[in-house]
Amino acid sequence: MANVTRRGLLGSAGVGAISLSGCGTLDRMRRGDAIADAKVSFQHGVASGDPLPDRVILWTRVTPLEDFGGKLSVKWDVRGEDGVVAASGTARTSASRDWTVKVDASGLTAGTRYSYQFRVGDQASPTGQTQTASTTTERVSFGVVSCSNWQFGRFNAYRALSEERGLDAIIHLGDYLYEYGVDGYGGEVGSTIGRTHEPIMEIVTLGDYRTRHAQYKTDPDLQAAHAAAPWICTWDDHESANDSYRTGAENHNPESNEGDWTTRKQRALQAYFEWMPIREAKPGKFTSAAWRSFQFGNVATVHALETRLTGRSPSLSWSAALSGATDMPETERRVRRTMDAAKEPSRTMLGAAQEAWLESELAASTAGGATWQVLANQVVMARTKLPNMETDLSPQQKAAQDNPFVRRMIEFSQLGLPMNLDAWDGYPAARDRLYASAKRAGARLVTLTGDTHTAWANTLTDKFGSRRGVEFGCTSITSPGTGAYVKDVPDLGYRITAANPEVNWHDPNGHGYTRVDLTAERVDAVFVKVSTILEQTYTTSQTRFSTRKTSDGLTQLRQS
Repeated sequence: MANVTRRGLLGSAGVGAISLSGCGTLDRMRRGDAIADAKVSFQHGVASGDPLPDRVILWTRVTPLEDFGGKLSVKWDVRGEDGVVAASGTARTSASRDWTVKVDASGLTAGTRYSYQFRVGDQASPTGQTQTASTTTERVSFGVVSCSNWQFGRFNAYRALSEERGLDAIIHLGDYLYEYGVDGYGGEVGSTIGRTHEPIMEIVTLGDYRTRHAQYKTDPDLQAAHAAAPWICTWDDHESANDSYRTGAENHNPESNEGDWTTRKQRALQAYFEWMPIREAKPGKFTSAAWRSFQFGNVATVHALETRLTGRSPSLSWSAALSGATDMPETERRVRRTMDAAKEPSRTMLGAAQEAWLESELAASTAGGATWQVLANQVVMARTKLPNMETDLSPQQKAAQDNPFVRRMIEFSQLGLPMNLDAWDGYPAARDRLYASAKRAGARLVTLTGDTHTAWANTLTDKFGSRRGVEFGCTSITSPGTGAYVKDVPDLGYRITAANPEVNWHDPNGHGYTRVDLTAERVDAVFVKVSTILEQTYTTSQTRFSTRKTSDGLTQLRQS
């Protein structure tokens, strides 16, 4: 297939005006009335999110089946388990927000399970299940997910997650969708299995981002997960562009028809807020939607972080830093220069304003009596490096590596350097500040992490060797991890674990999600894997780790 990224093809326009039909409809549009009896369908399911004790966000998308302009009137209701209506109302939508509907349903009871539904005329949406945050709970349960690339396979992990019982919320840590076209990341697999991206090119315009969101939400397994429980969502990079930061991204090229980064970022965020069950920002305070906390009794506070678009300094990359180095002295010079840049105190992952916000939130959580301070965080926080694969692998294992990236990884591993500078290892001063904030607050950090497409169970320590918390890195819904590229090294996870004091366990293979259960005394994380993403039928397997509260912190993670 010819190159169909933005570099070779300009994108589709945003959603345009819809033609009017019918005199009655035309008259109502001239008056500015909203139509309540139009022919529509609900093709993208329903969703809920951002649960608070007295309210929750409800979401759907209405697809018009006839041509008209103006607005649609959409009725909604929330019902208790006894079927009694607890809240109801009417919302409006139009092409200006891509026919999506978002309601902040209030006046609800804390810690209560509800069902909800939308209607236009006699057409009803699917029914969703949601739950408000409890103020008195003794146990909190989360499903944790990330990295769902449509082109790499079926969303079986979402289906398995939808069948979990007793979840208070599902936490999505980012890469809900991917920006690449059919000739980009995952495209070859997608072509093979008949699951390719729409639109076919890399997404850049508002219309492109909307179309990609719409495609993902047609997946029945994703719809099932959305309908099963409220979601707490935060984006990573692919919702905009790969390896993004405040002022740019690795996969943004202004000189190749991709325009200004700020404009592209705004388009991506507009589509995200239209299509995701996330509470809208307070007027003039965008960060109120990006950084937010959720309280679950005295058990836990969830702090949703934004580590990409509002405060992150430009990312560093080993591949860029070492590209073209022809001898060891030159390589060593580049390594020193890169590590000096990484250690610069001014580098931030969150930005100064979010750092101050998080310190205040951690202190408020512990002062309020919560045992655990949960960080909904995008990238690995633990210090990680590769084992020396040059000496550890046999000649046969090294010869089996036919992937150019893996061959470079073997050579790079001899240097004993942090493996990923796009993670917190590339922002060590910022990590030190976060740990110092946690220490001052007396916080017990439970860090939830996505991004790597692999599973991690880590015990976090600060630069003084003091234990600051634990980290559970979830694997992906579909995106391939390291194990998919490194051949004939079945114990790769063990080797990486052995090379890193903070890593208790690492699994570089497979796909799934993590269930995290918290009480006032302990945290249990169950890593659930699905057996396949290429077939509809699958089985699941589990690995479990736990930590316990101590008088001055928490225990090291242990397999249980």
